Amino acid sequence: MDTALQNHAETAHSETSRAKRLKAATTETHDRLDKRIMAGQPFASVANYGRFLAVQHQFHRDIDALYDNAALSALLPDLADRRRFGQIGQDMKDLALDLPQPDEDPRFVADAVDDAVDLATALGWLYVAEGSNLGAAFLFKIAKALGLDENHGARHLAGHPDGRAQHWRSFTGALDGVTLDAAEEARVVDGANAAFRRVHALVEQQYG
Repeated sequence: MDTALQNHAETAHSETSRAKRLKAATTETHDRLDKRIMAGQPFASVANYGRFLAVQHQFHRDIDALYDNAALSALLPDLADRRRFGQIGQDMKDLALDLPQPDEDPRFVADAVDDAVDLATALGWLYVAEGSNLGAAFLFKIAKALGLDENHGARHLAGHPDGRAQHWRSFTGALDGVTLDAAEEARVVDGANAAFRRVHALVEQQYG
C-alpha cells in the first residue's frame, strides 16, 4: 500500500467509532447466531422460551464478575447498573424453571477477575451483552404474547427507563472513548466474536 492510501485507511479507521468497527468485524458471527436462535423458535411456547432463558443465564453467568471490576467500571461508569444476571434468574423462578447446572467455570471468575481479566477482551464480551439488550425490543414484544412482561418472566428483556437507544448510546460513547493500542483493538474484536460463539454453543446445547 502506498503512503497516500495507507494514510487514507488510517484516517478512515480513526473516524469510525469503535462500536461501528466492532459491528462490522462481527457481522458474520452475529448473523449466524441470530439465525440459529430463531431456528429454535424460542417464543413458540413457554417451554421453548425456558430454553432461551437457560442460554441467557449461562452467558450472563460467564460475564457477571465483570460488573464488579473496578478497572472496567472506571471505563464504563454505569457498568454495575447494566447487570442482568439476577433478572434472568428471577425470570426463571417466575416460570418455576430450574437453573441450568453448568459443567464449567464462568468465563470470568469473580475471585480472580480484578487481577486476571484482560480489559480489551472483556470489552468485547460486554459489547455483545449490551448489544443483545438493544436488540431485545422485538423479543420483549413477542414475549408478551406468552403472557410475559417486565414483572413476570421477561424482566431481563425490558428496556431501560431512559430508553434502549439512549442506554446503548451511553455504553458505546464510553466504549469509543477508551484508549487502546492496535493489539488491544484486535482483542476487543476477538472477545466479541468469542462471546457470540459462546452463545451459539449454548443455543446448540439447549435446542439441539
